[in-house]
Amino acid sequence: MDHDTFRRALAVHAAGVVVITAQSGGIPAGLTATSFSSVSLEPPLVSFCVDRGSATWPRLRAADHFAVNILAGDQAALAARFAGKGVDRFAEPTRWRPGPLGAPLLQDVSAHLVCLPHRTVDVGDHILVVGLVAEASVHDRDLPLLYHRGRFGRFVAHS
Repeated sequence: MDHDTFRRALAVHAAGVVVITAQSGGIPAGLTATSFSSVSLEPPLVSFCVDRGSATWPRLRAADHFAVNILAGDQAALAARFAGKGVDRFAEPTRWRPGPLGAPLLQDVSAHLVCLPHRTVDVGDHILVVGLVAEASVHDRDLPLLYHRGRFGRFVAHS
């Protein structure tokens, strides 16, 4: 399989955007994910994938729980910040508060899911992370943020 063709084919699939956050040793950590998916209703499970080479993954893996922050359509800058390197992702202008178990909850998102680690599976050059949802809150913000062809954008509904 030609890697460039494979990447171009995947790029035409629009994906929702989340920021995964956790706190380990009192230090917040987070990363942007476009591989987020629901897995099961009973029990309530969700998943995301993280690159094996991620500098953030070791801190997320060490945490006893994590939060999924589902981004709203106007939060492209926040998604880009958590996807970038060499920046304090939790410094201004990022707005957040500690969640009920301590994981950082980003403000003004569409929804939060607080999850307990359920399973991790090595899959190719990524790690599949499955979380058991312990708590959910919906904030009914604007339309969702999407990732398509390497760019963030807003959903536009057909009339």
